Amino acid sequence: MRTRTVCQFALALTLLLAGCTGGGSGPADGRITLRFQSLAWQQESVKANKELVKEWNASHPNVKVEYVQGSWDSVHDQLLTSFEGGEAPDIIHDASDDLADFAYGGYLADLRDLLPARLKSEIPQRSWQTTTFGDGVYGVPFLQEPRVLVANSTWLKKAGVRIPTPERPWSWAEFRQVTKELSGGGKYGVAWPLKEPVSATLNLSLSAGGELFHRGADGKVTIRFGEADQVVPRTVGAQANTDHSASPTTLGSGGSDTLPGFFAGKYAMVPLGFSYRQQIAQQAPKGFRWQVLPAPAGADGLTQGVSPQTLSVAEDSPHKKEAAAFVDFLLRPKNMVRLALGDWMLPTGIQALKDPALHRAEDGWATGTALAAHLRSAPAQSVRGYPEWKDKVATPAFQEYYSGAIGLAELRRRLEKDGNLVLARYQR
Repeated sequence: MRTRTVCQFALALTLLLAGCTGGGSGPADGRITLRFQSLAWQQESVKANKELVKEWNASHPNVKVEYVQGSWDSVHDQLLTSFEGGEAPDIIHDASDDLADFAYGGYLADLRDLLPARLKSEIPQRSWQTTTFGDGVYGVPFLQEPRVLVANSTWLKKAGVRIPTPERPWSWAEFRQVTKELSGGGKYGVAWPLKEPVSATLNLSLSAGGELFHRGADGKVTIRFGEADQVVPRTVGAQANTDHSASPTTLGSGGSDTLPGFFAGKYAMVPLGFSYRQQIAQQAPKGFRWQVLPAPAGADGLTQGVSPQTLSVAEDSPHKKEAAAFVDFLLRPKNMVRLALGDWMLPTGIQALKDPALHRAEDGWATGTALAAHLRSAPAQSVRGYPEWKDKVATPAFQEYYSGAIGLAELRRRLEKDGNLVLARYQR
């Protein structure tokens, strides 16, 4: 009996000590293991991330980083489950427009006192605004992409239209006229992939001075769909339903869905995120010539809304300082360039954006880099209740408007009246 009691005590003590070192706190030898969940999915991007993790581990023997593969398709629900279950990764890759609920819910660490001055100054304030919620900063914005026009170079040259540049872009009115000139004979000047119409419309509307969400002195947000907010949807609606210069079949499609028709010569241009260039470069038929053009400009020039990719630290991580140090390493200028090239996107860093590799004419890199200074926080970035408004009100309203089922007045009524009822529930 005495022997069994001693053994039971020893076992209990062993389990107690094991519990004290669990949850990512590291083994008894003092080494720390951090879990880094990455959403990189393209081969070049996954390779760059894994190489950087390997380089960190080689130079930091006491702080090991474990690479964990995540997925953009399920990241929100997966993170919510891991947060509530106490199993969240230490370093979290996400996008700024997915952070609000996690930040306000207390799941993410406030990074203001964790990040070094170097990283804070390397990224401009306009980018930090995308990850600022209330008084805290809950993510490091590191990759971003403007929306651009990917064009059939041969088609545009043959038509003799003026080719826009970042220094002299098309206006929205000129863009509409050009697409009319390029259309006819079963072909269209543009194919808008608007399966997800809300972010594309709102982000591009910043160029015309659109704001849509207006925050009052009491901090509450009200939706007002004014003249500036109507410039982009009015243009797209006219192209699709009046001019017949936009393909009606792509309005419910995703970006990749438009590429076969683009390569086949059905559409002269497709508005896409900058990173789609990789698919185009890999899939374009031999001899197909394409180029990257800036999106049209409005009263506020080339301004666009953007939701950068981010790196955050879990509030429950027992090693926030070490996790922040790894983020700092991952986002040194040269490393940020490697991540940007791997994802065919743009870095947010001031020094990183100066890298010659991002200023090549090849594959439109120089055009995209010229647009970086015009990127701003997406209009709905910090609006509580935005996901519900987008899914239940805005998405179906925009889809019906672009298909010609409702007019601009009804679109405005739905966005404002129905939308403000949704937001009010989150602002009581």
